[in-house]
Amino acid sequence: MAKAKSRYVCQACGSVTPRWQGQCPDCAEWNTLVQEAAEVTSIFAAKHNLQGGGRRIDLVGLDAPAALPERIVSGVAEFDRAIGGGIVPGSAMLVGGDPGIGKSTLLLQIGAKLAEVGRHVVYVSGEESAEQVRLRAIRLGLGKSPVRLAAATSVRDILTTLGDGEAPDLLVIDSIQTMHSDLIEGAPGTVSQVRASAQELVRFAKEHGAAVALVGHVTKDGTIAGPRVLEHMVDTVLSFEGERSHQYRILRALKNRFGGTDEIGVFAMESEGLTEVPNPSALFLTQRGEPVSGTSVFPALEGSRPVLVEIQALTVRLASGATPRRAAVGWDSGRLAMILAVLEARCGLSFGTTEVYLNVAGGYRLTDPAADLAVAAALVSALSEKPIPSGAVILGEIALSGEIRPVAHAPLRLKESAKLGFEQAWVPKEVKGGDGISAAHFANLRALVDQILGR
Repeated sequence: MAKAKSRYVCQACGSVTPRWQGQCPDCAEWNTLVQEAAEVTSIFAAKHNLQGGGRRIDLVGLDAPAALPERIVSGVAEFDRAIGGGIVPGSAMLVGGDPGIGKSTLLLQIGAKLAEVGRHVVYVSGEESAEQVRLRAIRLGLGKSPVRLAAATSVRDILTTLGDGEAPDLLVIDSIQTMHSDLIEGAPGTVSQVRASAQELVRFAKEHGAAVALVGHVTKDGTIAGPRVLEHMVDTVLSFEGERSHQYRILRALKNRFGGTDEIGVFAMESEGLTEVPNPSALFLTQRGEPVSGTSVFPALEGSRPVLVEIQALTVRLASGATPRRAAVGWDSGRLAMILAVLEARCGLSFGTTEVYLNVAGGYRLTDPAADLAVAAALVSALSEKPIPSGAVILGEIALSGEIRPVAHAPLRLKESAKLGFEQAWVPKEVKGGDGISAAHFANLRALVDQILGR
């Protein structure tokens, strides 16, 4: 009898090696290789077996008529915005996020909304008992919602139960890392088990027209735990982001086969659960009467939604010989170093003996290069202790030459700024003002510095 062969699979990235190693050769993680049984098939035999006995498939052209998918409106407008307008029947969604960020709460609230309008919703928890989920629902004021609950980890048991009656409109699995398939060996949470369990659940969604939402754990660096193929199997990958110490949460689509990936949904964590935030700018702007030095307001853009955020800077002079610190929260530290270098080289300002601290208020994270000018303005204001007018918003990208470059969707950003009462925009020369807001144009960074310093 032939000896059973085995392989070693990395639990972090899914890489396969023929023998055990202390460190994964692909992702460099330590002690993540786990032994699994492997079925070895002759490539030559497999090739010839696949050449016959199959069925012919129909090929269509790109010009064939295509209808937009039907959607189920969840009743949570911010969630529907993030996924493109509503839940698509027969689709599979993967929702990832840090522990305690509110993934289960969000899906429970969405399930309750759908159940209250007559939709069939099933919530299966592999981490909590049905009683624990029920107590959480009561705490959120959802105790009377007709959501069907179950505590199970066997995929076979779940699909057998659902196959006996009408398929649900929404099936929530919390979480995919706790599910177990008896078709293969391995403990729940391993790469093979996660892959097999997700494959069976996705197949159920496609065959029965049920929308399946899978909750996924994340690793310490924020990526969804398990094999990368898990993200390829589902139709939509959602990331629920935010700092547990802050009130706000952002639902962002990282992948969406039925819509765009440039929209976000904004929620606030309250005592009664997650509440929608129709005006996110209110979360990230400080309410104050008098202008304060070292602060500027930047109209960020998330998809088609402008969000005004406050950028705060602080500079501290040190005695000569001390090494100054550079710290940035919510902004790339490398880009901060670049802006400081441009201010020194092109504008004659000195930060060599100054500690610099930069913060984006409210825990918001900025990656938009259009925030360069607002960051530079906050730094110059902090260094000179001269405040920027409270009615001004600032946007523009800074080149290494000191030139201020135009930004995308400037009219949309300025329109939202005018709605919130801002009267002036400090912008590149190519950007025009709008209704209710005037534009102060700057061709280079030196002109902005002169404006703040009153030269």
